[in-house]
Amino acid sequence: MARLATEWVKVTDDISIIARESGEVWFHSLSDTKEGANPFATPMTAAGAPGSTIGLLDGAINLGFAGIENRLARPDPTLVGYIVALVGAYHTSVDTPRNLRRAASRFNELGRPEVAAYLEERAREETGHDRLALKDLRALGVPAERLVANFIPQGIKPLCKRFDDLCVEDYPIGCIGYSYCLERIAALKQETDIAKVQALCPDGADATRFLRSHSCLGSEVTHVEETISFVASLPANDRISVVQETYKSALVMAEGYNHELLKSDAEMLEELEQAIGEALPYRASSSPSRDEKRAAQAVA
Repeated sequence: MARLATEWVKVTDDISIIARESGEVWFHSLSDTKEGANPFATPMTAAGAPGSTIGLLDGAINLGFAGIENRLARPDPTLVGYIVALVGAYHTSVDTPRNLRRAASRFNELGRPEVAAYLEERAREETGHDRLALKDLRALGVPAERLVANFIPQGIKPLCKRFDDLCVEDYPIGCIGYSYCLERIAALKQETDIAKVQALCPDGADATRFLRSHSCLGSEVTHVEETISFVASLPANDRISVVQETYKSALVMAEGYNHELLKSDAEMLEELEQAIGEALPYRASSSPSRDEKRAAQAVA
């Protein structure tokens, strides 16, 4: 009987993620090991498998979000909040094709045509997604081009910078981990989530193009499956780097998204109106302020 593949990656000084081809995943803490012995201290070297690779990648995302789970903001969706999210979506997608092609060019220089071809295909698939966000903003009566030119949500800036930096590294394999993190989380959005957002929009406004495309209804599920298969085919040192970056990107994404979700409608509306220099045809909800939310969380 063939032995099932087992993969592991050390993602922090203390924690390693271990995954088996059967789908089992667990986290090993060095502090829990007798006499400090760590059976996973030596990097893995064997071939990968899709079943264990998905365990490592999704485990990295779960671990990245676990750090803020107890303080993660979960407000009810509002139209103003959705407008801010669309602006963030624009900024996380507008430079994606250019960045991926830059990384692909570097891998061609390094004699890794298979990685270059994967990234070039991803660049083609991601082209035009920023325009979907602009169309959605226009459908909501927002001066889209002026808004995105003058405003980047504060919580989104570190995410955009991380991807920019990853794609210009001498060995930019980490950009695959970043992309997987964003696509995997997008693929979790269900039809009911889209319906909730659509219910917030003015009658007749088709303002969920980007959301539909980046959900279980769009191509994200296929992209996730393709990425898992591709990463599983990579050499062990590349798989390690991709998983480590998936974890780091999840940390940045969790903190950034939470930063935006903690804002009240009034705060977000003020930022939007300052960026465009005029009032928007929307009113802030009666949601509590950021300080009120934090105080409530502290009491809880």
